[in-house]
Amino acid sequence: MPEVRIDALTGLRALIAPERAARGGAGTAFTVAPVPAVDPADDPFAEGNEAQTPPELHATGPAGRAPDTPGWGVRVVPNRYPALTPDAAASPPERFAKPDLFTALPAAGTHEVIVTAPEPVACLAELPQQRAVDAVAVWRERMRAHAAASYVHVHVNERPGGGASRAHSHAQLYAMDFVPALVARERERFGAYATRTMGGNLLGDLLQEEVRLRDRLVAVGEEAVVIAPFASRAPYQLMLVPRTPQMSFADAGDGVAVLLHDVLGRLARRFGAPPPLTLWVRTAPQGSEHFCWHVDLLPRLTPLAGLELGTGLHLNVVAPETAAAELRDA
Repeated sequence: MPEVRIDALTGLRALIAPERAARGGAGTAFTVAPVPAVDPADDPFAEGNEAQTPPELHATGPAGRAPDTPGWGVRVVPNRYPALTPDAAASPPERFAKPDLFTALPAAGTHEVIVTAPEPVACLAELPQQRAVDAVAVWRERMRAHAAASYVHVHVNERPGGGASRAHSHAQLYAMDFVPALVARERERFGAYATRTMGGNLLGDLLQEEVRLRDRLVAVGEEAVVIAPFASRAPYQLMLVPRTPQMSFADAGDGVAVLLHDVLGRLARRFGAPPPLTLWVRTAPQGSEHFCWHVDLLPRLTPLAGLELGTGLHLNVVAPETAAAELRDA
């Protein structure tokens, strides 16, 4: 029977309705086409094309390597078309006659691109494990570099269906001077849970129960665990959670990247190729007293339609228990 499930971290509801997969034109095969090769000649992120990006902000590589030259391992550059800028200006006060109805603030902050590797690959799963470890280490390094921001958001879009505008694997980092509403809501729920339980950690306690039940457990690593969330909003949605609660993702270890690479490989084996996917890092915003970082992975296998866009209520036709069982065996 269909269920409405409530996500403990956000309070958002999801409809879990596996029976709808049997309706005409649906099905859960979720065909994923092979990943097209990245053409180095049309790839500004490829090694040797450093002049096609803004000057680098950070890079890993051998000692003595000159900036913006080949030989790097992971490379960070400003986004050429930034959504946030350090010198953003406020709108003129006369722009709106009723500022209490029309509020516009400067889009102040930083927007960076973290190029995963010099190899022209589209997905993290296609890289050797150590390359993925190196890339995630730079995510953490850049988060530390922007520790003064109100919130630092890192995400990866893979394949056009996952929102990638450039095929070459890369992450984007936004350092914001405000805390987005969804993040603030999660912070509030962590705080409320800690008050209600005399100091309990919401995600730490949730993970402990998921490990006990094992129904939605996908993989266990040295530092973290991957689960299919109870109120998954989409088929094969996953969450990577530290085994011991930590506030900031910047404090995570390399074992987290090892497990992330493992679970991305499981998704690729399940579908025969890496699926279109978006993943993001949720870390503690400034001023948090209670929080726990996590990495959310959302394969983009089904479109948003009238229910999702009109109500914000997501319909998932693959029960998370089914997804977890399939990925445990992948």
